[in-house]
Amino acid sequence: MMRLFALILIASAAILFSACPSEPASNGATSPANTGEPASDQPGIRVTEQPDRIQKMIEDRGEQEQAKPDLTVESPTEGAVIESSTVKVKVTVGGDLKMGKDDAGMGNHVHVILDNQPYAAHYMWDEGFELRNVTDGEHTLRMFPSRPWHQSYKNDGAFKMIRFTVRNGGADESKPTTDDKGNTMADPKAEEKQAEGVEVEESTAGNVDASKPLLTYSRPKGKYKGEEAEAIMVDFWLTNAQLRGDGGQYLIRCTINDGEPLVIEKWAPVWLAGWKNGKNVVKMELIDAEGNPVENGGYNSTTREITVTR
Repeated sequence: MMRLFALILIASAAILFSACPSEPASNGATSPANTGEPASDQPGIRVTEQPDRIQKMIEDRGEQEQAKPDLTVESPTEGAVIESSTVKVKVTVGGDLKMGKDDAGMGNHVHVILDNQPYAAHYMWDEGFELRNVTDGEHTLRMFPSRPWHQSYKNDGAFKMIRFTVRNGGADESKPTTDDKGNTMADPKAEEKQAEGVEVEESTAGNVDASKPLLTYSRPKGKYKGEEAEAIMVDFWLTNAQLRGDGGQYLIRCTINDGEPLVIEKWAPVWLAGWKNGKNVVKMELIDAEGNPVENGGYNSTTREITVTR
């Protein structure tokens, strides 16, 4: 009798699960939902909780966590033609956001992206900075403020995009484009990788339409070691588009190492665990409700390589 009862339970469970197909793992408004469900068909990759160390930082930040930073770009101006390979960048950060590194080398900063390259983090803005050895042609500069652990602020006014053109600048195309802090912003020729472990692809402005949906890849980026490798944040900036879970029609498709994609339904960071040691490839795409890529100058599909060491 007990054996028959067990068989009935197993059969009932099988019918129940077959009638209820699983939803794709997705994030909630402030933290990942469906925690623990697989994010891909790779063993181990899964959505996980925000790490306790990040939660502690949030609690200690007080008013800074609730800041509504806004950026005002003084230079370059939209559509500027610059006859130099050196481009001066000056941005005012408002909204009571305190910039700069603390004693631990962390703090609020701005992610600066030239064309569709990996960002450089800038912590001080009063004196501005320079982009050096910028090649001739049209370029796109995107900027948005981020917290010490590189989670972006997502309020209105926090994101700025500027398009400018360098003409007869005289850049040495055999050398990388850098900023005056030594960060590599673009490097179409060099075979070396950035200090953070990210291979920089050829820089291109792309035919970007500022009025159309635009996905800006932010994290993950670079190298992750020790406890930072246990849970890695996926974060991005979204312009002119609303995700399905926020009442819109768009989705973010995030594919790791060619596994089954993770579908992100709300504009909020997602924390993933179970990364393999060594190189991991992350592809982030903006798609419509039918799963079709949304094109905008090639920027809405971005692939990055990160390195994980435990």
